[in-house]
Amino acid sequence: MEAMEDLVQKTLEAHWRIKQYVYKTPLMFSRPLSKLASDSKVKIKLETEQLTGSFKIRGAFNKLLKMSSESDIVKERGIITASSGNHGMACVEAGMKLGIPITVYCYKDVSEHKRTALQDRGVRVVLHGNDCVEAENEARSSAERQNTEYVSPYNDLDIIAGQGTIGIEILEDFPDVDSVLVPVGGGGLIAGIARYIKQVKPSVEIIGCQPQNSKVMYESVKAGRIVFEESLDTLSEGTAGGVEENSVTFPLCDQYVDDWIMVTEEEIGKAIVYMLQHHQKVFEGAAGMTLGAFMKNPGRFMGKRVVIVGCGANIGINTLKQLISMYT
Repeated sequence: MEAMEDLVQKTLEAHWRIKQYVYKTPLMFSRPLSKLASDSKVKIKLETEQLTGSFKIRGAFNKLLKMSSESDIVKERGIITASSGNHGMACVEAGMKLGIPITVYCYKDVSEHKRTALQDRGVRVVLHGNDCVEAENEARSSAERQNTEYVSPYNDLDIIAGQGTIGIEILEDFPDVDSVLVPVGGGGLIAGIARYIKQVKPSVEIIGCQPQNSKVMYESVKAGRIVFEESLDTLSEGTAGGVEENSVTFPLCDQYVDDWIMVTEEEIGKAIVYMLQHHQKVFEGAAGMTLGAFMKNPGRFMGKRVVIVGCGANIGINTLKQLISMYT
């Protein structure tokens, strides 16, 4: 519990630690979305404009900077991590900058677009299991066998603190915000954002968004424990899959997330196309999922000041072409 209480301070420290390495991303006002919910003011946090096209670079730099400052061994032995794509690319980017070799474990059906992006960077990619949790467990076991550091994509307070720097930027740029919609997979992003914002401005409503096809964290919070539920294929691949047993993100989600919205595949696809049509921005599935959560019931946000976290832009061109043909 003490570590959880320290998370706000860890987030502030992360903000200063990583600021020279990452972008402060735009908080873009959306007139068309604001019109959907009359008398509201809707802004989108464009982590799509971040290095590697995803928010994940924040946690990766925070973790690797801390590790490299505490020991030189990490540069000799490297690290092992697990990822559905974005966290892996972020660790690779940070590792290249800091001179730390990276091995990335992915589940077998990881997006070809993201797997290729990793391999093009000269990274060793190991495919294991049918779910991200299986890849995570194998990556952790491999790190133990090799006496190498393992870096979790979400089950790590330093990673969470890095992602939480988005909350700092939101309150700096939009201090009157009423509601923040955040995508949820393993929960690292929403845990960091929620813990910081709730400390500074408790009145802000934090809403977790998950695809109907993969909603393990929502079901876990509802059950009061981490549950194991099969995930179906989803456009929101960045949030797909299970949650590691005893993850530190679970109690944070349980305590600090006020509400949840589930989103269908059609709603995700239409939201991705909507961003292209109205803002000329490319959203990956997880970002479209969060936008879709707002768009499915904009009346819920009438008169409110809202932030939608657009978490990333890494979507394959063939998927994008298919969605455009379906929804235009």
